[in-house]
Amino acid sequence: MLIDPFLKYIGQEKRYSKHTLLAYTTDLLQFQDFMSVTYELDLAAAKYIHVRDYIAHLMEGDVGASSIGRKLSTLRSFYKYLCRQQIIDSSPMNLIKAPKAPKRLPVFVDEQKMDSLLDSEEIFSDSFGSMRDRLIIETLFGTGIRLSELIGLKESDIDIYANTLKVLGKGNKERIVPMTKPLVLQVESYLLEKSKQNFHNKVETLIVTDKGNKLNANFVYTTVKRYLSMVSTQEKLSPHVLRHSYATSLLNRGADLNAIKELLGHASLAATQVYTHNSIETLKTIYKQAHPKA
Repeated sequence: MLIDPFLKYIGQEKRYSKHTLLAYTTDLLQFQDFMSVTYELDLAAAKYIHVRDYIAHLMEGDVGASSIGRKLSTLRSFYKYLCRQQIIDSSPMNLIKAPKAPKRLPVFVDEQKMDSLLDSEEIFSDSFGSMRDRLIIETLFGTGIRLSELIGLKESDIDIYANTLKVLGKGNKERIVPMTKPLVLQVESYLLEKSKQNFHNKVETLIVTDKGNKLNANFVYTTVKRYLSMVSTQEKLSPHVLRHSYATSLLNRGADLNAIKELLGHASLAATQVYTHNSIETLKTIYKQAHPKA
């Protein structure tokens, strides 16, 4: 089977995350099924015309342009690997172009709403669960780290004296992210309260459940959505929205785009540049409010 060696390669040598491996596996199995059912061919026999038909098949099934683009990216990596292993002579992806996806601005919650949430004594109490929930929101908004990075944070990754935290990002790449003073104080208060819980199943991770277990993605997502809905009526309220909010706030305050790229752990500047659109929209709003001819 061609898929398994490829997955082993990107998992062990490329160090792709479990989430990425799952997505690649799903994409490849879907294309394998299409080739088998439609043409009675295996993956190694795929040609340009087969991939073109697959794109048409996906579009007929109302699969979005961005999802199709991701699936094609998976196939590009897969057939590039097969070429390198000399299993095939040339990639069927050479002339394939992904359908253009409509550009969507990142959704974010403005600073005033976030301040009103995090500073509210009515919403957050001194109980362990409440302090933990607040730390989840404060860390995501105050550092811009990803959901998976938050879940993987260990107590040893926090440097209270340097006001920084160490993040293990995509591809197992480490980066250092500064913390605000309020976040550092919040971490200290949380750790003190955590030590009083006497968890017998103590785990290394910084933020844990009420029983002292490691968080899961669904817990964080539900927590973030519950609290953000108290200050925002936006339909989309997720941990990634807080990452967008962090980046947008930095850009609006004049931060250098390359610096934001490093803080977010983006591999390329192109991924960071999407936030400039939000900044431009903010400038347009200010212009309309302040200019006499607007």
